[in-house]
Amino acid sequence: MELFRKAKSVRLKSHHDKYILAESNDESVLQDRNETTKKGIWMVEFVEGFDNVLQLKSSYGKYLTASEDQVIIGFTGRKVVQSMHQRLDSSIEWEPIRDGFQVRLKTRYRNYLQANGGLPPWRNSVTHDIPYRHHDWILWDIETMEARPEEPSSSSPLFESINPNLNSSSFSLRSSISGPTEGNDPPAAKKEGMMVYYMVVDDDRNVDDGYEETSFAFEGHGLEDLILNLEEQTWIDDIIVCSRNPLNGKLFPLWLALSPKQLRL
Repeated sequence: MELFRKAKSVRLKSHHDKYILAESNDESVLQDRNETTKKGIWMVEFVEGFDNVLQLKSSYGKYLTASEDQVIIGFTGRKVVQSMHQRLDSSIEWEPIRDGFQVRLKTRYRNYLQANGGLPPWRNSVTHDIPYRHHDWILWDIETMEARPEEPSSSSPLFESINPNLNSSSFSLRSSISGPTEGNDPPAAKKEGMMVYYMVVDDDRNVDDGYEETSFAFEGHGLEDLILNLEEQTWIDDIIVCSRNPLNGKLFPLWLALSPKQLRL
């Protein structure tokens, strides 16, 4: 659940490297590799009275729903659709269960949100089921699109011990194994791991004149390792690592643990 608590909106990426998209013309959802469309962005809402249950609302105002309709009669998988919110309707409620760096989403039927592969009609479909063979089909990478505003705390304010002129950094990351590197990339780009591209900004999100965009090879396993690497590279303490929202260009802090598949922003 902690993966969602600090996220206002997310994308759900399947084992097939595809995102759940909400279709605009009907109730259907599907998988697609298009990571730039707003159809793949889901607003996170929490269910009152529960600490571990949430709802996911599409950009069309409908909710990710575990329906009772079967995809094919005689098979166990049931359709996942988008529907309007209805009072006391628990079919739109999902329980996140952490599985390493990924998440399983469980329904009230005790099924799991599943990204299907194979031949039509299964290919690119999304169902809820209990997997007997493809257990990785119910594992999801959660990518934060917009962070939830952090409530200030008098005991431990967010920026209490941070340099007021250099309190965050924006950066972009790409995998060094996703394709050939550019000719002007440093030799470190050929190493295993990720290449980190970053810039230092001030309180007003302006780029500091003393720092130009630079990069280094990151071979760590999470956000804590990334922060330590950035502090070594910049000689700046108490860094807050931020990412840029591709839709509006705004910076938001990264609070979630990072897996290799989540380091492509």
